[in-house]
Amino acid sequence: MDKTTYNIKMPMEQIRNIGIIAHIDAGKTTTTERLLYFTGQVHKIGEVHDGAATTDFMVQEQERGITIMSAAVTCFWDYNNKRHRINIIDTPGHVDFTAEVERSLRVLDGAAVIFDGRKGVEPQSETVWRQANKYKVPRICFMNKINLIGGDFEHSFQTLKDRLSPKAVAVTLPIGKEQELHGYVDLVKMKAYTYDGVDTPTLNEVPIPEDMMEKVNKRREMLVEALAEQDDVLMNKFFEGQELTTDELYAALRKGTLNMNLFPVLGGDSRTAMAKTLLDYITICLPSPVDVPPVKGIHPKTGEEIEMHPDENAPFSSLVFKIVNDPHIGNLSYFRVYSGKVEAGSYVLNSTKNIKERVSRLVLMHADDREDVTSLRAGDIGAIVGLKDSITGDTLCDESKPVILEKIEFAEPVVSEAIEPATKSDEEKMTDALTRLVKEDPTFRVNTNQETGQTIISGMGELHLEIMVDRLKREFNVVANVGKPQVAYRETIKRAVEQAEGKYIKQSGGKGQYGHCWLKLEPNEAGKGFEFKSEIKGGSIPREYIAPIQKGVEEAMKSGVIAGYPVVDIKVTVFDGSYHEVDSSEAAFKVAGSMAFKEGCRLGDPILLEPVMKVEVETPDQYMGDVTGSLSSKRGQIQGSESIGNGMSKIDAIVPLSELFGYTNELRSITSGRGSANIEPSHYAEVPRNVAEEIAGKTK
Repeated sequence: MDKTTYNIKMPMEQIRNIGIIAHIDAGKTTTTERLLYFTGQVHKIGEVHDGAATTDFMVQEQERGITIMSAAVTCFWDYNNKRHRINIIDTPGHVDFTAEVERSLRVLDGAAVIFDGRKGVEPQSETVWRQANKYKVPRICFMNKINLIGGDFEHSFQTLKDRLSPKAVAVTLPIGKEQELHGYVDLVKMKAYTYDGVDTPTLNEVPIPEDMMEKVNKRREMLVEALAEQDDVLMNKFFEGQELTTDELYAALRKGTLNMNLFPVLGGDSRTAMAKTLLDYITICLPSPVDVPPVKGIHPKTGEEIEMHPDENAPFSSLVFKIVNDPHIGNLSYFRVYSGKVEAGSYVLNSTKNIKERVSRLVLMHADDREDVTSLRAGDIGAIVGLKDSITGDTLCDESKPVILEKIEFAEPVVSEAIEPATKSDEEKMTDALTRLVKEDPTFRVNTNQETGQTIISGMGELHLEIMVDRLKREFNVVANVGKPQVAYRETIKRAVEQAEGKYIKQSGGKGQYGHCWLKLEPNEAGKGFEFKSEIKGGSIPREYIAPIQKGVEEAMKSGVIAGYPVVDIKVTVFDGSYHEVDSSEAAFKVAGSMAFKEGCRLGDPILLEPVMKVEVETPDQYMGDVTGSLSSKRGQIQGSESIGNGMSKIDAIVPLSELFGYTNELRSITSGRGSANIEPSHYAEVPRNVAEEIAGKTK
């Protein structure tokens, strides 16, 4: 690692924890590289297409030219005679790795959203925008790639206002477009700047071009009016016709951005010295840890709500948001410190699991580099080496002041495939490797098919599973064979069953087994999951046998009655039964609970559910008919379509996942390589009876 230390202490007001988020190929990683270069943190620019980007350090990222795992880096930027520490997390753009964006946004204070200036808002842009809304993350926007053919700031800016937020305000305007792009006008300062090309650090102040004055004045007026609305004093000055100072405008811009009443928009080419202007606006507009509301949690025992303030003298609280298996030092647990301070060598409480963990080492991360530090404090993002039991979403805190912070919720996997070791020697290694990968990635699951004994891996898409299998080989030296991708179907019931009996009696030479219960089964709301309650009166079943009945039901839910898929969204009530003074046991009631549940499912008009995907296709206009025809043939429902300019249209559809394997290649073929699709989980829906019968037949 170079001699630069990332552990520079500074007032919390001068810290920015931000994410770089975008649709795939908008230029996130390239933008991050330029921010690092112009701040002096790297001395050589790594290009994504060369596989040399600082934040794309995984082999799979370098080969594919995409970001898979979010990476944390730090840089320092001087603005207004103050040094600011900017902690950046570069996130993936591909929908299969959207969990990386989710967990990053959970711990960040602000975000820079990068858009492709040729296309404006793309499908995954909408997804990350919704994620940022969910966590109330203030953001600024950068319309990138205005220098390329088709680059159009006005069109892209309008898509942002129309599709994401009418609160978007332009703070810069490009000078020139496509190959003629060579600078920008800052609408706050009312100054123009040019640059000499890519990677050149100098910005040259020049007069605002005459042919732009009308457009500049119009945009400036719109901006000043939007900023005046952020403050009553400014509003009065504005209506009185007084000129607002640059400092007043910047203060209003910051206030509006922090409150998410405004989303400042810049536009240009992030590879140029304009990246320095982006750094200025990150510093001006995005929050420090003290600008965001205190994080809320609950007391693990009382359930009382607790607020944790960003103060290093307050009790320690933090959230683990990412686990990485480092081949040299073992588990790295990335975490955000919300309050207090933690020291290397100390013990902390994992309040989620109610266990103590030793903080053997603390490190600051710079992509795949690390710097050991003695302590981390409120506002810091770092990693702990060697935590044994903590996973993503766990709270680490002061034992004397326990708190559980809100967990991160992740989408359920939708694609599965069988995996087996290629040789006997790979068998043990594979089990260990899969355990480690599950710990790293909360959307990656591993289970064993009870009937076949096969190991099944599940994830968010074909690419997700492909990457995981590749990592098994590269990182863990495990060669594995995989089957064809399978859909993660679910089962449920359509109608209530008032009574379903489970009776387990076994008599042998010694003590027998006796368990007997009556259950009521009801469909639950979609997405509500499993609910269990007891209405036992009069002691027909002793209290100690209620929990085993529930356990038996939960085990039976793992394999439904139609095709053996997990059962979801169901309410179960135990209301009667009987027991034997001598022969009854927890094990017997567990079996009885399982038997009654299976019987209830058979009586409850069981149905098969399938994951349905939201599909957004961008295609040249001439292929619209072919694309819609293809989607309809896959049991797809067209939700709408619209022209997005430049001879391109967007089609929205919902399509069952089972019909979409290999669709990306098919779309390329239909559109002569010019179409693109964004596919993300939408909901589960009932499988048509004829299709369900076919699926059930294959599993028997």
